[in-house]
Amino acid sequence: MTSSLSRRLLAEFLGTGLLLAVVVGSGIAAQQLSPNDVGLQLLENSMATVFGLTVLILWFGPVSGAHFNPVVSIADWLLGRRAGTGLSPTDVAAYSAAQISGAIGGAVLANVMFETGTHLSTHDRASGGHLVGEVVATAGLVALIFALVRSNRGAIAAPAVGAYIGAAYWFTSSTSFANPAVTIGRIFSDTFAGIAPASVAPFIGMQLLGLIVGVGLTLALYPDAGAKADDVVVPHTH
Repeated sequence: MTSSLSRRLLAEFLGTGLLLAVVVGSGIAAQQLSPNDVGLQLLENSMATVFGLTVLILWFGPVSGAHFNPVVSIADWLLGRRAGTGLSPTDVAAYSAAQISGAIGGAVLANVMFETGTHLSTHDRASGGHLVGEVVATAGLVALIFALVRSNRGAIAAPAVGAYIGAAYWFTSSTSFANPAVTIGRIFSDTFAGIAPASVAPFIGMQLLGLIVGVGLTLALYPDAGAKADDVVVPHTH
């Protein structure tokens, strides 16, 4: 039996919210602890994200699959629709709304915990290199998730996805947002972890392009990957 939609949406809301609390909170802490060393700030922020994301996938994955990302939910529908698996368009819309609202709430929660106040970010990130980085980061994330599920290795998705995002913090120029909900949530942090509102639309546009590339790579490598769409990111039926 599949978890009820309300339970899945609650899991996506809480999981994405706590993910943003990890990303923004560790970004604030890094900026306070290492104010004169941007490289160390990035290391502190990325390590917290690796561990936090891994734990959150393990925590909420059995309920909703632990998408925490509209791109993953859309890919789940795109790849599963021919096989009659995965999310429906209505579910994708509901998942995305829960993820985005959770992301905003998580960013605000981090600001409250660190008593920084909630202010819009002034961190402009929309350079050409950053945008290419978002295509690469998002495409790799989508392709990795479906490769794991198609090859019956979804059980290790938590550490694998956490490791990929941690690595992509460093090998992509954008520090691997790879997630429209995370991108929107990070508007509300005027710290090391934030993104200026003017940079959001270009970032999301490149993430959607990365989605298309990732789906194409998945179909090229695993043409029948859609048959496993019900198990993305981790198996969550019982």
